[in-house]
Amino acid sequence: MRGTVPGRSIWLAANAALMAITLWMIFIWVPTEANLGVIQRALYFHVPIAIISLVAVVLVAIGSVTYLVTNRARWDWFAHASAETGVLVGALTLITGSIWARPIWNVWWTWDAKLTTTLILWFIFVGYLMLRAYAPAGGQGARLAAIVGIIGAIDAPIIYFAADLWRTAHPGRIAGPGAEGSMTSEMGWTLLVSMIAIVSAYSYMLVERYRVRRAEAAVEALSRDASLISARGASASRADVLAAGRV
Repeated sequence: MRGTVPGRSIWLAANAALMAITLWMIFIWVPTEANLGVIQRALYFHVPIAIISLVAVVLVAIGSVTYLVTNRARWDWFAHASAETGVLVGALTLITGSIWARPIWNVWWTWDAKLTTTLILWFIFVGYLMLRAYAPAGGQGARLAAIVGIIGAIDAPIIYFAADLWRTAHPGRIAGPGAEGSMTSEMGWTLLVSMIAIVSAYSYMLVERYRVRRAEAAVEALSRDASLISARGASASRADVLAAGRV
């Protein structure tokens, strides 16, 4: 366990350095976009975070399917950790999108197809976590949550292709398969570095949350074992008292 600490510290320091470089590129190095102006810089955060929010729900589904097939708790921990980090990046997607929309559309929010389906995704993450909190403990709750996670992943491709499925005011894709529009080389490099930095930071959070969930499961198992031992000890004590009384 001690051997993993330096590696985690190095990873955390690398994340900090990557983020510092990203901030320098976004606010100093890359030129201001001619049409959108300064607010266009928000997209260097918004786009990577939005992509990760879609990846997060897919990871929940992968962990859920594998858990149902193998019944191994580690995959349930992975799905749970993906949902917890997913609700964070989902919220950041909505926040950064609203920051961009206010000066461009003159509103913080509009019921655009892409925005609405993204909000639904955030509610899916919240619903998954609420189910984990209030469902029966053990395998039954994990299986119910797995079903929610699998169904929730259907929203990911709907969000990605929303601009193709409906007439939407949301800008077309600027990254990924079927991307629309063009960027200068400086913008492309800035978006790439931002993507690497944010993916690395998200991966670190996911791994750390998985480790915490694994530790929580170990503590829960120890607590159950302690309760069983205590119950057996109490039963043995009562039996001794009854035996002494008969004597």
